[in-house]
Amino acid sequence: MKKSLFSLRLPHWLAAYESHSGSHFPDILQRMRFVIELSRRSIDEEGGPFAAAIFRIDDGALLASGVNLVIAGRCSLLHAEIVALMRAQLKAGSHDLSAAGLPPCELVTSTEPCAMCLGAIAWSGVRGLVCGARGEDAESIGFDEGEKPPRWQESLERRGISVRENVLREEAADVLWEYRAGGGRIYNPERCAHR
Repeated sequence: MKKSLFSLRLPHWLAAYESHSGSHFPDILQRMRFVIELSRRSIDEEGGPFAAAIFRIDDGALLASGVNLVIAGRCSLLHAEIVALMRAQLKAGSHDLSAAGLPPCELVTSTEPCAMCLGAIAWSGVRGLVCGARGEDAESIGFDEGEKPPRWQESLERRGISVRENVLREEAADVLWEYRAGGGRIYNPERCAHR
C-alpha cells in the first residue's frame, strides 16, 4: 500500500525573515510588533493578511512563526496559527507544547483566532494566547471567522491558557484594511447558490 505524505511548503522568505528579525523579544509589545510586521510582509509577498508566532514565555525566544497559507497551500486548514503551531511542535518533537522538559510558551497572533484555530489552541499545549486585531476586525473586511462560544476566552483560561486581547489592535487591524484596499482576496468558502 502506498503511503500518503502531507508536506508544508513555507514561503521562501519566512526563514530569512525570522533570522533577520532576531531571536529574542523580551516584552509582549515587541512580540506583537514582530507578528504584525510578519503579517504585512505576507501581504507584500502575495499571501494572506494573518501571522502568528510561538514564543517562550520566560525569555521571549522565538520558537516558530507562521503566516496564512490557505491559497498558496490549497488547504483551508493552513491558517497562520495552525502553521506556527505545527512548526513549533515539529521543532519540539512533541504534539504537546506543555510536555515535560519543554518551556512554557505562548501564541501571539495578529488577529484573534477563528473558530477552527480556537480548537487547535486548546489542544496545542501553549500556556498563553496574545491577540492583536479582533475577530470583528477581520469580519469587517469580509472574512468569515466562524461561530465561537460567547466567552471563548474563559474556556481557554479554564484550561490554563491565559488570554490577552487588543495588544496593538489598531496597528494589527490596519494591516487587514491595507490588504482589502490592495485588492487582497477574501477566501471564504463559496456559498451554494440555492441557499
